[in-house]
Amino acid sequence: MSTIGVTPIDPVKLTQALIQCPSVTPDDAGALAVLEQALCPLGFACHRLPFSQAGTPDVDNLYARWGTRGPNLCFAGHTDVVPVGDQAAWRHPPFGAEIENGILYGRGAVDMKAAIACFVSAAARYLQKHGDTFVGSLSFLITGDEEGPALNGTDKMLDWLVANGETLDACIVGEPTNTDALGDTIKIGRRGSLNGFITQRGTQGHVAYPHLADNPVPKLVKLLSVLTEQPIDHGTAHFQPSNLEVTSVDVGNLATNVIPNAAKAVFNVRFNDTFSSTTLKDKLTDMLVGAGDNFELRFEVSGESFLTPPGKLSDVMVRAVQKITGLTPALSTTGGTSDARFIKDHCAVAEFGLTNATAHKVDEHARVDDIRQLADIYFEMISAFFEAPSP
Repeated sequence: MSTIGVTPIDPVKLTQALIQCPSVTPDDAGALAVLEQALCPLGFACHRLPFSQAGTPDVDNLYARWGTRGPNLCFAGHTDVVPVGDQAAWRHPPFGAEIENGILYGRGAVDMKAAIACFVSAAARYLQKHGDTFVGSLSFLITGDEEGPALNGTDKMLDWLVANGETLDACIVGEPTNTDALGDTIKIGRRGSLNGFITQRGTQGHVAYPHLADNPVPKLVKLLSVLTEQPIDHGTAHFQPSNLEVTSVDVGNLATNVIPNAAKAVFNVRFNDTFSSTTLKDKLTDMLVGAGDNFELRFEVSGESFLTPPGKLSDVMVRAVQKITGLTPALSTTGGTSDARFIKDHCAVAEFGLTNATAHKVDEHARVDDIRQLADIYFEMISAFFEAPSP
């Protein structure tokens, strides 16, 4: 495939164009069209993939690929963003993509429109340099449903890839992974996330006649104490200890002289690879059953823990970061969940993007110099991946 006519892409200008699309989940607001307009002239075959599910909003997605042979290095990301909140609190219009004193402001600047723009820029640069001799593939897996329920996005896109004979050999996710400086952290895994919902039953009655009632509140407190008084585990080689946080306790009692008939609590566990969600649910259930009775317990799982062991993908990513920034990034599994939880079942996956200090905040912003440097890092990652021997 000839690369004659491949035009360099400015990652800052492309970031601005993406931010100017108010793509709050589940609205696309033209963001995917902006990407298609950048990728199609480079020779990428673009596939728009709208998905639906009962009870959820329809979502549009994009898979784009340059090349037909392996290995296929994929970049995964999302164009949807969280709501802006109080727009009056923003110093700059949240979708204005304004630059002031070397800082680009806008919702999605950090999470994660700049990363998408940077990888497009890096891909264009790589194809301009190597396209006539390049025998592998570059691809983009871009969803509009990462910040929402994540039911009509990456997971369904991966099913579409399998059904259509598409294979991913490795994937870089552009989530903002760095804590203090660009280049300090690469994510090679994520903790799982499990929500638990307890309803402790009792018998309503007058507080002056407790013997005629059954107060559920002390019983719920005992259950929560059992869950929180001891560590769930002590961590593993690549993961910190699993952590349980009580996030809600609610009785809904509108009177001060009535013993309620039920008390409810919600907790979340971010768990490491000591457990699967199934074995963790079993452990927590056993703990609660041993501490009380007459309660209901249910769970919701939003992701399993996973680890991409250090290897070719992390090695080339580390070398690229070192070459551009001089930093040696930590290989981390901290933080929340991401769409890497779906991709890990298909190929090796790791995450690297901008610093995350202003993600989801008022006046979300990124340094222009960091955006340009991130594009350089991605270019080096692409170069190193296709030059490195297979493991």
